[in-house]
Amino acid sequence: MPKLVIDIETVGKNMDGLDNISQDYFKHWAESEANDEAKTEFELKKIEDGFSFSPLTAEVVCIGMFNPDSKKGVMYYQNPAEPHKKFEDQNVQIEAMSEADMLKKFWDYVKLYDEFITFNGRAFDIPFLIIRSAVHQIKPSKNLMSNRYLSNQFTGARHVDLQDQLKFYGAVYGRGYNLHMYCQALGIKSPKSQGVSGAHVKEMFINGRYDDIARYNINDLYATAELYKIWQEFINI
Repeated sequence: MPKLVIDIETVGKNMDGLDNISQDYFKHWAESEANDEAKTEFELKKIEDGFSFSPLTAEVVCIGMFNPDSKKGVMYYQNPAEPHKKFEDQNVQIEAMSEADMLKKFWDYVKLYDEFITFNGRAFDIPFLIIRSAVHQIKPSKNLMSNRYLSNQFTGARHVDLQDQLKFYGAVYGRGYNLHMYCQALGIKSPKSQGVSGAHVKEMFINGRYDDIARYNINDLYATAELYKIWQEFINI
């Protein structure tokens, strides 16, 4: 069946970019975790650093899609400096556009595929895309959250979340390891090997390094594709 690796990058707002009621909510949250002014400021910074993980306080700045069989991909990304830029890198066609246009094109593109591969996509990427799509009143073309277990998922919308699979649906004790750790253990080139991780994306975006975000996402796509290949050959019995 046609397969597609999916990975996204997100950028959260700053605290002062929120409305007053939301700011008050987070300030109260921070105060409840601290007992003096200095600790409250520290807690507020921690909260703000986490904004990139929620579709209520962040937006999608990059959606990468890669076919592990053809070794070709497509990527949509935000580039405010050059909003219509197009280029190719590592067999991935990259195009700049708004978040709304990215989401419309994404849901059109997934219609062509039957199996979708992510790392932590059930907990992060796909719910984030769905909520951000709702913000722009865009309806998903497929239900990529139909069921956690592969055997019970909808036909044409099989979602292989590799983190979930490698934890054997939660049977493995403890916290799940990140993509870098699996890459290190299994001899895959890690997308973090050049010193960049998802934690750096907001800073990169602020500094106008939009193309570097796209290239970082490509490395995530290739690593996820390689991990999928190992899972499929040696673990998926």
